[in-house]
Amino acid sequence: MNKAVIILTGLVAIVMIAASCQNEGQMEYARYYTGGKLLYQQKCQNCHGSKGEGLSALIPPLTDTAYISKNRNKLACIIQNGMGGFISVSGKMYENQMPPSGLSPIEIAEVATYLGNSFGNKTGIISIEQVEKNLNECQ
Repeated sequence: MNKAVIILTGLVAIVMIAASCQNEGQMEYARYYTGGKLLYQQKCQNCHGSKGEGLSALIPPLTDTAYISKNRNKLACIIQNGMGGFISVSGKMYENQMPPSGLSPIEIAEVATYLGNSFGNKTGIISIEQVEKNLNECQ
């Protein structure tokens, strides 16, 4: 009887551990998001703010979910090459130069995933494969 209880307890523990584990997609998302958050804090937060609020009339906010989702495939190019000229975000015009980031493709994927899933945005993971494809299409 004791042996059966021990085996049953062990099986229950294994099932509980397996059920609490994240699947591969969830772990990949967590890696991208966490790495992106750290890079955002180091490279982007100074201008775009800790909550993506931007800087008054100078730097656009990252909280406009329509702009981020509409330009999801352009994020890699914007992050890599920077941006200049006029931009309309939430119906407000901005004209300021965003410098190139100097980030690698994996770092761009991480930052894009963080931006795409923070500040009210929900675009899902932006993989390194997607970033590399988008970077090849930069204009």
